[in-house]
Amino acid sequence: MARRKKGRDVHGWVVIDKPAGLSSNAVVGKVRWAFDAKKAGHAGTLDPEATGVLAIALGEATKTVPYITDALKAYEFTIRLGQATNTDDAEGEVISENDTRPSDVQIANALPQFVGDVLQVPPQFSAVKINGQRAYKLARDGENVEIAARPLFVESLEMIRRDDTDHVTFEMVCGKGGYVRSIARDLGEALGCLGHVRSLRRVWSGPFDLEDGVSLEQIEAEAKSADLDTYLMPLELALEDIPELPTTPEGAARLKNGNPSLVLASDVSYGDEAWASLNGQAIAVGRYKAGELHPSRVFVRD
Repeated sequence: MARRKKGRDVHGWVVIDKPAGLSSNAVVGKVRWAFDAKKAGHAGTLDPEATGVLAIALGEATKTVPYITDALKAYEFTIRLGQATNTDDAEGEVISENDTRPSDVQIANALPQFVGDVLQVPPQFSAVKINGQRAYKLARDGENVEIAARPLFVESLEMIRRDDTDHVTFEMVCGKGGYVRSIARDLGEALGCLGHVRSLRRVWSGPFDLEDGVSLEQIEAEAKSADLDTYLMPLELALEDIPELPTTPEGAARLKNGNPSLVLASDVSYGDEAWASLNGQAIAVGRYKAGELHPSRVFVRD
């Protein structure tokens, strides 16, 4: 007999304004404990020293994580010019230095090559797997491994300000799998001056914005209290980029059992992904076929 998971049935999203110094998984663990939730997960890792939007899914919202993971995200970050590090950020060891400092015009002229569909090589210290092992583990063991370039969509990359001679702050909007540290490294090399990330903050992720964020300190202060649920955002927010198709109570019952059911559709095409709702609450996600939704994920909140 399967062991019953401890915790309560709590469903929805919590947006944490992640502090520096903690891993994303550590933050998830603290939030899950505070809410006493049976299930929890996050939608996009932030490096331990990075801050900003960390969207955490609780309960049935964990089934919608891929929709946030695949969504566009925006980052504000500062590059330290003139130094390359082995981690491509300020936590690493400086391995090379350069006295060249580009002008603002030179920096602006270099940015277009990093916009659009680009290929990006992840940092040596990253979670990419090489022959079954994490790259960061191999790097810690002193191995310099070759990591294959990966496709990345960058919607925009703009210089916000020149903080001083050595520091420039940017904002980037990109798709899934982007490494800001790689952008800093590659931009520094393109400018002939080297560079690494000095600070990084995620300002939004899909539908979730910093304005939605709550501090981890506040979550911990109100842990296990009824007030904590006021920070919950509906799981349906993660589904805003695919069509909503209302159904009936009878249809909802069929969908919850994993069976196709009639839904109300207007301009949805055959085979499109969509979600069925009853009174605005998500019942299932699936494919629309000839007036029916064929469920692939079912949300159980009883």
